[in-house]
Amino acid sequence: MPKQRYILLDRDGVINHDSDAFIKSPDEWLPIERSLEAIALLNAHGYQVIVVTNQSGVARGLLDDAMLEKIHAKMRRLVGEKGGHIAAIYYCPHGPDSDCDCRKPKAGLLKAFAADFNADLTTIAVIGDSLRDLQAAEAVGAQPILVKTGKGAQTLLNNPQLNFPIFENLYDAAKHITSRRPA
Repeated sequence: MPKQRYILLDRDGVINHDSDAFIKSPDEWLPIERSLEAIALLNAHGYQVIVVTNQSGVARGLLDDAMLEKIHAKMRRLVGEKGGHIAAIYYCPHGPDSDCDCRKPKAGLLKAFAADFNADLTTIAVIGDSLRDLQAAEAVGAQPILVKTGKGAQTLLNNPQLNFPIFENLYDAAKHITSRRPA
């Protein structure tokens, strides 16, 4: 049986449009063009897609876990309508001043995924739009990939020395990943 393959995705700015006012309801969750198709493409090539996301709006009192679950239900439904599937969602509900281990750039969410799925993080790409996504990936030896959507263009502007694969959007990253021969 072939070894299971995974891709870890940040949510806001990678799959859906980000907002400085936070995504607080399903109505505010709007997919980035072709991001849902990107997830379906990854699935079609044998990758399980895992979402790993900071959601400090919970700690800030802007939404509760039940509302976050409704947002994620919409995301899963829309991905499903494109023929894709999200295998799991890991999120940090804590604020930026929290001393938790799960808020990226710390790697707690990635480690939790690895433990749950018995996965080797050093073989897994982590796609994000912010420096903290890339730092979390680096902390566990995963393969960071930057997309220019969301905060990605600003991340690149602020960190021109970044030496990671960079793509316009999730769909372009997915096309690149799925065009490579399996290991």
